[in-house]
Amino acid sequence: MTLHDTRLCALGEGPLWHPERGQLFWFDIHGHRLLSRDGDVALDWPFEMAVSAAGWVDRDTLLVASSTGLFQFDLTTGRSAPVAKLEADRPETRSNDGRADPHGGFWIGTMGNNAEPGLGAIHRYYRGDLRTIFDPVDIPNAIAFHPDGETACFTDTATRIIQKVQLGPEGWPKGDPEPWIDLRANSEHPDGAVFDAEGHLWVALWGAGRVARFTPDGTRVGEMRLPAPHSSCPAFGGDGLGTLFVTSARADLDAHALAEAPLSGAVFTALTDVAGVAEHRVML
Repeated sequence: MTLHDTRLCALGEGPLWHPERGQLFWFDIHGHRLLSRDGDVALDWPFEMAVSAAGWVDRDTLLVASSTGLFQFDLTTGRSAPVAKLEADRPETRSNDGRADPHGGFWIGTMGNNAEPGLGAIHRYYRGDLRTIFDPVDIPNAIAFHPDGETACFTDTATRIIQKVQLGPEGWPKGDPEPWIDLRANSEHPDGAVFDAEGHLWVALWGAGRVARFTPDGTRVGEMRLPAPHSSCPAFGGDGLGTLFVTSARADLDAHALAEAPLSGAVFTALTDVAGVAEHRVML
């Protein structure tokens, strides 16, 4: 993999390829900032609270998840407008992984600031309605949507099992989630994930410095290695959505580990032989 951006995030997360702008956005959760690039120009928007994930509303507007709520963010003016409160009365939690679904809803996970067991949940915002859909969760991750538009997946990283669930007509989960990809045998920790156009899931493996690819039946069929142990989340973008971007983190690495992997926290990129799926628009 090669470097997309050399700025080192404490906790890089939430990469989003904006299909109308042809531009990658990502977050440094601990650094309270949104980052991007416009050609050779590095862009950086600071916030007063932790921000972790986003969906796109239109060319110039993102829906951003923070530690207290969802808000619209204007990329041209830098102005924010509140959309919905998100555990605003719980200072012990923050937002984490999130993604827009094929129906225009936005799924967002929350977790304890120090990953305390049982403090998190997964919520869905859809056309003004914010509901808790899975609760409790320790560390919500791997929120992704199959290209058929009928299936979602997610994980509680602490369990090391990725689950899948069917979606109803408006995108709300129907039925109970069921185990899909079990990573316990290799003691691997699934973090962010994204589907490709063939229905295979690409999963960042926290602590392993890899992104693994799984078939619809859960079989591992390949992987990419990063020069950073804490790979956190992949996203497809670029021409024809044939480029994989992967965020990483420096958090929880000691001085020896950082000396061994000095690029930890950077964003990496690699060409793939399969296309991704365009990120869905959020319907407010």
